Amino acid sequence: MLKMSTLLLRTLRDDPADAEVASHRLLVRAGYVRRIAAGIYSWLPLGYITYRNIERIVREEMDAAGFQEVHFPAMLPKEPYEKTNRWEEYGDDLFRLQDRRKNDYLLGPTHEEMFTLMVKGEYSSYKDLPLSIYQIQTKFRDETRPRSGIIRGREFVMKDSYSFDLDDEGLAISYEKHRAAYIKTFTRLGLKFNIVSAVSGAMGGSRSEEFLAPCSTGEDTYVLCEKCGYAANVEAMVTKVAPYSGSPAGSPEIFDSPNTPTIDTLVELLNTKFGPGHKGSDTLKNVMLMADTKAISVLVPGDREVDLKRLQANLPGVKEIRVFEDADFAKFPGLVKGYIGPQDAKKNGIEVLADPRIVPGSHWVTGANTKDKHVRFLTNGRDFEVDRYIEAAEVRAGDTCPECTTPVIIDRAIEIGHIFQLGRKYAQALDLTVLDKDGKSRVVTMGSYGIGVSRAVAAIAEQTHDEIGLSWPREVAPADVHIIATGKEDEVFKTAQTLAEDLEEKGLRIMFDDRRDPSAGVKFKDSELIGIPYIVVVGKALAEGKVEFRVRKSGEKQEIELLKAVTEIYNAVTKN
Repeated sequence: MLKMSTLLLRTLRDDPADAEVASHRLLVRAGYVRRIAAGIYSWLPLGYITYRNIERIVREEMDAAGFQEVHFPAMLPKEPYEKTNRWEEYGDDLFRLQDRRKNDYLLGPTHEEMFTLMVKGEYSSYKDLPLSIYQIQTKFRDETRPRSGIIRGREFVMKDSYSFDLDDEGLAISYEKHRAAYIKTFTRLGLKFNIVSAVSGAMGGSRSEEFLAPCSTGEDTYVLCEKCGYAANVEAMVTKVAPYSGSPAGSPEIFDSPNTPTIDTLVELLNTKFGPGHKGSDTLKNVMLMADTKAISVLVPGDREVDLKRLQANLPGVKEIRVFEDADFAKFPGLVKGYIGPQDAKKNGIEVLADPRIVPGSHWVTGANTKDKHVRFLTNGRDFEVDRYIEAAEVRAGDTCPECTTPVIIDRAIEIGHIFQLGRKYAQALDLTVLDKDGKSRVVTMGSYGIGVSRAVAAIAEQTHDEIGLSWPREVAPADVHIIATGKEDEVFKTAQTLAEDLEEKGLRIMFDDRRDPSAGVKFKDSELIGIPYIVVVGKALAEGKVEFRVRKSGEKQEIELLKAVTEIYNAVTKN
């Protein structure tokens, strides 16, 4: 039983100054977590109980699916990460350290290498496979800007599991087993979620899906087709366009365009100079970027922006993408800011990447690479060449679904899980092989599956809170019933104590507000803020032999006969 008179708990009336989202604000105010440093939080008793309930549910579903739990250290040697190139690929996100002998170590951001080496050390035959193993472990990433409380911290807890199979057919089976286990897990956690297509990014591999919890303050953006059910992270959204079917354009025509450094000013000039009807989508925007140390030009229709996050997700191996600066332009004197066109890219040694909408044969209005001049009728394939097409333009609500051509909607969400078909990337790098039935050496095929355990606390809080506080689903809440004794009479507290003990004996988890000093109003505010799913008030109604029973989520209230209270409360709490 959690007794508030002795519980390490202090609720706050004011929001923390650095709180950006509701979960951060409420978890701090309700005494669940406390900030230690940027992106680093400690768990108070209520928070840790909630976290452990989530961890328990995750573990139960992993075990039920037949996966085996292991555990690795958080501090890991450099060498395996060098073999997979991730010592360098992770860049500044990796926490690196040295021991007193100057040996290099890291704080694990993920543990692919460790899982691979464990299986390599124990197994050597196809008869040992398939195998799926998992751990629940603290991870570390040196986020540039930790934010949103425990949603995006520098230290967090994750469940990561890996499957090991002889071939792709086995991987497909293991992948579906994990997918089914994730659906059960998130359903038990009381989360609303969508499964969306995703890109593998630095993880590598082929098929990849994210489990996203819809939330207006979420960091992930995804598209959803309400007609056919297509769903994808914006990074994985596929642009379907038809081949160009218009008339061939005339020769490129350069025209004066002073004071038109933006698309809006250019369109205004076009409509004045060449007649109405010109739109931003008729112009070609050339966005100059540095991909690590390489200059690239990304072509998108003028009414679109380049989504740098989406671009980077589709450029595996690129660590940093940034917009051209003055120093970069100085290295390419052929580029005139505000008047750049792709026709001289090859001459300038610049790789040209284009949005799929820039189809071969289409013609555009774009910069003439001369100050105060643009060119129209510049045609893809005739006047300039695209080195490769890439999904980089911003995705908008109303864009066409790639499956059924229906306009899609866009929503925001928190990523709570991610599953990959890794393939053989890590097994090859670390020489994980087994002998098949013919005695031939085969590289093992792997899958990778993650759940954000600590961020699930915040995701659930985001989805279930209301204007007065937290409101937990029963299975993750720190208690089932919050009993509040009000007033000063000893009989009230004695009755509340007996009721708490009787309900606990029935198997319910009880939080008992046995404090004598706070007023009834303060106790009610605390109970609403803390968010236990059921509240029982022992107070004024006791004179009539009754107690008050409240449902935190709906706000429903009813009075119950004290003599029947244990049975009726137990039945109400456990009926679902």
